[in-house]
This record gives sequence, C-alpha cells and structure tokens, in this order.
Amino acid sequence: MSPSKHSSYHVPVLLGETMEALAVQPGGRYVDCTVGGGGHARAILERSFPGGQLLGIDADPEAIDAAHKRLEAHRSSVLLVNDNFVNLQATCIRYDFFPVHGILFDLGLSSMQLNGSGRGFSFQYDAPLDMRFNPGQEITAADIVNSSPEAELARIIRTYGEEGHSRQVARYIVRERPVTSTLHLARIVEKAVSRKGSKIHPATKTFQALRIAVNLELENLEIALKQAIELLGFEGRLVVISYHSLEDRIVKCFMQREARKCVCPPGTPVCVCGHKPRLKLIHRHVVAPSEDEMRANPRSRSAKLRAARLITQNDCLATEEMEVLLAETKARAWRRPALLRKLQMVFAMA
Repeated sequence: MSPSKHSSYHVPVLLGETMEALAVQPGGRYVDCTVGGGGHARAILERSFPGGQLLGIDADPEAIDAAHKRLEAHRSSVLLVNDNFVNLQATCIRYDFFPVHGILFDLGLSSMQLNGSGRGFSFQYDAPLDMRFNPGQEITAADIVNSSPEAELARIIRTYGEEGHSRQVARYIVRERPVTSTLHLARIVEKAVSRKGSKIHPATKTFQALRIAVNLELENLEIALKQAIELLGFEGRLVVISYHSLEDRIVKCFMQREARKCVCPPGTPVCVCGHKPRLKLIHRHVVAPSEDEMRANPRSRSAKLRAARLITQNDCLATEEMEVLLAETKARAWRRPALLRKLQMVFAMA
C-alpha cells in the first residue's frame, strides 16, 4: 500500500508495528498471505535471519513476479505461491510448511494494482471493468455491472460498499448499460451521487463494492482466518492489517470470539457452548498508523492492525484463576483490599 507506482509501493504499511506483533525471531517460519510487492516479506526474512523461512502467497500473478524480484537476495529462504489465501491450509500442507511462528494478512490493494495493472481497480485511469486479482477467475466487474438485476446490483453496492445511495446508483447504471470502462462507470456514479460535502470521490464506494464482490474478499477472509489458527505453532502469532470497516469487523469479531471462553448468546443463564479460547489478544485496542506515516504514505491512513497469539497452558490457568477470583470477589464484595490487590496482580501478569 503506497502512493507511487514505481517506488512507494515498496513501503509497507505499519512495518514496525507488524514486526513487533509477529515477534519475528531468527530461525522462525512465517506465512505472508498477501505478499504483494514483498515489503513486509523482506522485513520478516531480514529479521528471521539466520535460518528464517517464509511462504508468500498472492492471488495476483503480477504481485508474485514483483515479489520474486524484491526478494531475490533471500531466494533460498522464501517460497512464493500464486494462489488465493482461501486455500491457505492446503497450500501449507502441500509444501509441508507448518506449524509456523506467525501468519500475516495485509489486505486491500497495492499501488501496483491501482496505478498500472490495467484491470480497472481505480477510476483514476481508463481501463476495462475487470477488477479480478487473478485473471484466471471467471467473473469480472463488467459481468456484474452489465448483467445483474437492478435490485441485486443495489444490494452489492449497499452491502460491500456501504453506499447510502445504492438504489439510485444501481438505477443510473442500469439506464446506461452497457458500461464499458472505469471512467464510464465513474461518470455514471457522479451523476447519481452528489459530491457536495464529501471528501471522497462519489464512485469510491461503488468501486470498492464491485472489487469485493468479484474477488469474494469477505467470504474468503472468514475462511482463511479459521484455517490460520490450525497452522500456528506454540505461541504462534496472527496479524491482520485491514483497510475498511467490513474487513476490520470480520477480523475483530473473529479474534474476540476465539479469545473468549464462552460464546453463548447474551442472556443465556448457564454456559452450554463448551467453547475453549484459542487466541489471546496482543493489543487492547486496534493499532493505527502514526501521523508521520500517514503524511509520508496517505494510503496508510485507513489501515488498522489487529493481532493475537495462540493460547498456551499458562494462559488457560491464568484465565481459570481470574474466574475463581472474580467469583470470590463478587461473593464478598470489593471491600477486601488484599483480595483486590491479588486480583489486580493476576490481570497484570496475563
């Protein structure tokens, strides 16, 4: 994610924060599920030297080519695979690359895709309405725009783009079919949605919605996160960088659910789910770029990092001890200073 076509896309977002969250160590094994131009991957390989290994995956064959060039100096320690991360577990099994110390997802688009792919990801350049990460996929954005019923088109734009004027946008698109290019679509959306009072281009949400729908991004993310846990070794780390609220909501809910002991519906008097926590959250709150990073790389401004590690036996004991102390404290109230201090120490050590 970076601002210029030729060099800035080499600047990975939240690099320091990502390395810290992954706790990269010499000799470690890591998976970069969205290797892109190889910025995060190179930093992981440098910090895991000597003996570090990395499996890089990307659905875009052009990204794999770029990563090969970027990671040439580490070619003996890296394996790059052109595949969608929805096949994460199968890929790791195929190459006998598990368990691993850390898995990274850096979601969204690179500037390489936005600025010069010719696949219509951006309305800043005139290009065919394609939007496929992998040209081998069957459905394109043009297929959705020109073939979907108006109601279905409105649903896609509303659900994946969070566009409040989705019905109006869909109606205008249907009137002007066939839509032939990115600039043609952008002009149609501009007619349907007023720019007054908005800092973003009116076509931004519609383009996001179509890209997500074409590549099944949200569905694939949910599947891949579940697979990732199964591949982590002792205290393995899972780190995800997202760029819009739909992705972040999936990541947040997944990590919080896997960090809880009980996932019964609210109001259930007694736990019946039998759920056991598998993750421990690394940060209390989401991690965002600094002001300096956002000034240097404006496309990082929407990035959000969430991280968790695989739970250990000690974590389980600490969780059980907390529950006992909480129950005792509730029964005897908070008036016993010694009990309160003991409870605070357990939480501080967790």
